[in-house]
Amino acid sequence: SWYSFHEKYVPQENLLQNGDGTMGVFNIKRRRFELLSEYQSGDLTSVALMKRGKKVVCGSSEGTIYIFNWNGFGATSDRFALKAESIDQVLPITDSIMCTASTDGYIRAVNLLPNRVIGCIGQHVGEPVEELAKSWDSRFLVSCAQDQLIKFWDISSLPNTTVDEYRKRKKKNGRMKSLTKKAHGDNDFFSGLVEETEKKEEEEQEEEEDDSDSD
Repeated sequence: SWYSFHEKYVPQENLLQNGDGTMGVFNIKRRRFELLSEYQSGDLTSVALMKRGKKVVCGSSEGTIYIFNWNGFGATSDRFALKAESIDQVLPITDSIMCTASTDGYIRAVNLLPNRVIGCIGQHVGEPVEELAKSWDSRFLVSCAQDQLIKFWDISSLPNTTVDEYRKRKKKNGRMKSLTKKAHGDNDFFSGLVEETEKKEEEEQEEEEDDSDSD
């Protein structure tokens, strides 16, 4: 089964991700596939263009993002495993930052090259997120899930996010960084306290790194 297509850069050819784990380039005019990628271990469930059309990213049923070069669809150039059950949609926010919708209910902000999970935009608790969309000015993200709710998230600061090449130490609780005020629950009384704690941890971490650099 074919899930969707993208025809922004090639008017007569579509990129399609397949339920059998392949991505194909379909020529509409000739009504045939021009290229098919190698088989991946999971079903490819979504596709998007990044890096000004130089990279093609595909979400998958096993929670891995597969990355293809525009001029090399046969094999993946890289892959990035998220701690997600499945990535059902990939929505580009900038050339390097995307939002992913997953069956675990979390909406993640992900940076491409370097491959990093920036943090959590929000969630539909316990319900698979089915669709994502953004406003024309990329200020708001809209999500809907099987809980039959439509939620709006302020992502106005996301395009200005910078990601370092080096990996920071993971937090002890393993929780994703909150990128919005309600990222970890609408009715969480302690959500503000959590955000303040995270900020203090980041400041302490930066101070430790500065001290180590000066030694």
